[in-house]
Amino acid sequence: METGTARHGSPEAADSRLHRGTNQSGMRDHNERLVLSLVRQHGSLAKSDIARMTGLSAQTVSVIMRELEEDSLLVRQAPLRGKIGQPSIPMALNPEGAFFIGLKIGRRSAELVLIDFLGHVRSMLQHSYRYPAPRETVEFVTSGMKTMRAELTPAQDKRIAGLGIAMPFELWNWADTAGAPRDIMDEWRHRDIRADIQSQCEFPVYLQNDATSACGAELVFGQTGGVRDFVYFYIGAFAGGGIVLNGRLFGGPTGNAGALGSMPVPGPDGKPTQLIDVASIAMLEKALSARGIDGSYLWTSPQEWGDIGADLDDWIASASRALAYAIVAASSVIDFEAAVIDGWMPLAVRRRLVDAVRQTIGTIDGEGLKLPDVREGTVGIHARALGGASLPLSERFLIGSTTISRST
Repeated sequence: METGTARHGSPEAADSRLHRGTNQSGMRDHNERLVLSLVRQHGSLAKSDIARMTGLSAQTVSVIMRELEEDSLLVRQAPLRGKIGQPSIPMALNPEGAFFIGLKIGRRSAELVLIDFLGHVRSMLQHSYRYPAPRETVEFVTSGMKTMRAELTPAQDKRIAGLGIAMPFELWNWADTAGAPRDIMDEWRHRDIRADIQSQCEFPVYLQNDATSACGAELVFGQTGGVRDFVYFYIGAFAGGGIVLNGRLFGGPTGNAGALGSMPVPGPDGKPTQLIDVASIAMLEKALSARGIDGSYLWTSPQEWGDIGADLDDWIASASRALAYAIVAASSVIDFEAAVIDGWMPLAVRRRLVDAVRQTIGTIDGEGLKLPDVREGTVGIHARALGGASLPLSERFLIGSTTISRST
């Protein structure tokens, strides 16, 4: 909260306050973030509702909401008239209140997305490749941001509050699996991609693991139905995941909590292997390649894979078994309410995979455990890019940080 300065409702003043608030020392007051989090969760709320939910005084809530309205972060809705007393005026998030950029750096594609304060996608660009190269990635971001920002008005451009990068940690370790030249992948070891992109931005740039970021997208933008503790799996080129505890993304001290791709599961021969070696879409591509089929469409056409046939059936069978064991194992550590599965795949394939996981869990000995409800994710194929965009949104405006640092 600002003190000692006059607050007024001009757009210029609101933009200035927003822009100052995006630097490292200018985070919003806890109570403001609490109000914004509640309004985001419920869609719209009146002052009396927020006072009841938070325990804050009516006067304090009035001051907070007035300031948020002056900052163009909240907008008034139509009054609700009751039988007695003055009508209540719900307040909702202003879509134009802030904008965020998300970057997903994957092993087979990169995505750049621009969202508004409600999480609605305003612009999205995608770049597919055989393997990620640092220089090529920075060039994609540079040209993509220029294109996206050119579509905004000057007032909208000033309200970009940050950029979040969602990428696999230690990307260079996957050179052999990704089929990439080791010298190019080793460049990631020595490059600070966050710093490279930060040098082009006047707003802060954040970094988080890609699967954890996807989990954050499910938490911030998804339809979780009030579930506050869930384990999350994102099935992309490689399988990964994240953890939400008490309604907050949990990354641990290094950001590697929820590294579910590394979880031991039974392999095809019964010997232990890692989830990433069974449930990843790269395994499906490998099976197709073994039969001389080019599986590149798995990455370029995630909405529709066509009729893959027996290879897809076999992959779903093995992936669902591995995921079922991973869910049971995770449940022995934390009493999750739900296990959420999403991924870079058509909705029909995701549904088949989740159905198969539900059936397989029933065959695993879970005595002594309360197994979670297994459900489909609600964000979809762009969860990692949207998760990247959720990093500055959460860090700047919501309760509970979703980033571990501003550097690699």
